[in-house]
Amino acid sequence: MSVIAFIGVGNMGGPMARNLLKAQEQVRAFDVSPAALKPVLEAGAKQANTALDAVKGADVVVTMLPAGSHVHSVYLEDASILSAARKDALLIDCSTIDIETARAVHVMAERSGFDFLDAPVSGGVGGAQAGTLAFMCGGSDKAFARAKPVLEKMGKRIVHAGGAGAGQAAKICNNMLLAISMIGTCEAFALGEKLGLEHQKLFEIMSAASGQCWSLTSYCPVPGPVPAAPSNRNYAGGFATSLMLKDLKLAQNAALSAGANTPLGAEAEQLYSLFDSKGHGAMDFSGIIKMLRGEM
Repeated sequence: MSVIAFIGVGNMGGPMARNLLKAQEQVRAFDVSPAALKPVLEAGAKQANTALDAVKGADVVVTMLPAGSHVHSVYLEDASILSAARKDALLIDCSTIDIETARAVHVMAERSGFDFLDAPVSGGVGGAQAGTLAFMCGGSDKAFARAKPVLEKMGKRIVHAGGAGAGQAAKICNNMLLAISMIGTCEAFALGEKLGLEHQKLFEIMSAASGQCWSLTSYCPVPGPVPAAPSNRNYAGGFATSLMLKDLKLAQNAALSAGANTPLGAEAEQLYSLFDSKGHGAMDFSGIIKMLRGEM
């Protein structure tokens, strides 16, 4: 049984920490939100008063934080995780952040003698709750080998994408594609409606034809064909538009830095920025079909 410090137990981190507890790991949790901490503590975690208290003596440190600035703060600023953690501790950051910050943490962690992995996730809150997340990992072979047994307690697919920052790179490429495919799927249904096609019939045709994609068959943006999709709950829950927009901005910043041409990614960012600006940041990202119909 390992002692795992878990910093950031919100919508994603909370279920992940609870799955570690279910796997009989000892979890020492910290979050700035008492409301976020409560269900994790009720599940058996021990509360830490600060992030530094959480990591002291821990075998593994897992961070799940909102943005690169938070990751920079807890890893790279004075009185950071790197100064407080046990020297043989394994450090895993599951946040989705900019590649530059991830690589900076890798460099400093390596200089301090730590094994560090950037390991952003895919699968949303539902995947975090079910323990079916996919982890896209960047770091050394040694760090990945150490981290895999821990990550398997929270997910189903653990992939070593490459070296420092490769996990973040894979995540933003994947989510850029997801946004583009969702917009296309929504446009197809919106056009089909105007042309008099029933949702179910169009779904049956497209899901067995060349237009088939995950956004259609697993996350259909119209209610009915995929009962578990957020479209059946008026687009509540799922993957919030504000989070998709965050990932699209990360992708565009990375494209600019790398000199990559991503016109559809840029257009997706603009559309989701408009949808978010209309006050729909908390709505599932498939809800953009409402804006494309002219309903919002």
